[in-house]
Amino acid sequence: MRNTAKITTVVLAAGALTFGLTACGSGKSSSAASDTSGPLIVAASPTPHAEILDYIRDNLAKKAGLDLQVKEFTDYVTPNTATEDGSVGANYFQNQPYLDDFNKKNGTHIVPVVTVHLEPLGLYSHKVKKADELKSGATIAVPNDTVNEARALKLLAANGLITLKSGVGSEATPQDIAKNPKNLKFKELEAAQTPRSLDDVDAAVINGNYAISSGLSPARQAIVLESAKNNPYGNFLAVKKGNEKDPRVQKLAKLLTSPEVKKFIEDKYQGSVIASF
Repeated sequence: MRNTAKITTVVLAAGALTFGLTACGSGKSSSAASDTSGPLIVAASPTPHAEILDYIRDNLAKKAGLDLQVKEFTDYVTPNTATEDGSVGANYFQNQPYLDDFNKKNGTHIVPVVTVHLEPLGLYSHKVKKADELKSGATIAVPNDTVNEARALKLLAANGLITLKSGVGSEATPQDIAKNPKNLKFKELEAAQTPRSLDDVDAAVINGNYAISSGLSPARQAIVLESAKNNPYGNFLAVKKGNEKDPRVQKLAKLLTSPEVKKFIEDKYQGSVIASF
């Protein structure tokens, strides 16, 4: 029997979000986090996070002595609030810049345990096959949200297309470009719209999930692709602070970074998801 509960949420208005956080914080903590002899319940996004956890549950957990249960969430708020109030023992869906911002805004105490994978950001084009073929004055579409725009600019900088000002962090914008030898121009779009812009611009920086949903293969079609090594946007297993040494969490952390899981990621996602270990 599958121990997976699928939870679908709608976009929350500001007032509803406030209510949701209050509701999560006001209830009694579940034994999911406090009873280390019971099953470890992990909140996860459906793809690829829950799929990876399902593989572990069905193939590796029993031998490791781990009773693993997976709860799927389609929003990016509930997994953290549920981890904070003890409704689940851990979550697996986010990266460090997102978690830092979430903890700061919501007063939560979630911490990473082990980084597992990266969904790479890539540069795609219908007009050139290599980044150095971009002509002077070329237009590049980039996501317009704070974290992903900075991430896109860092990708271009890492591949020599631009140079960013020293010390620029996760809020970089085109105004933080120090050198732009090709005089590149930037078209800022909602991240979901970047794949659709490929016929109208010279190239576009596209998030991995949107690339895949648009029929693009990051591994085969990106002319520039993020590296998983030392990448701050790797997705990790996370828990409420103080639960890092929970023996169930430690078992799962070991399984998530096992050779079997690395092979599963490589075989199933074909470079669209990259193991970070």
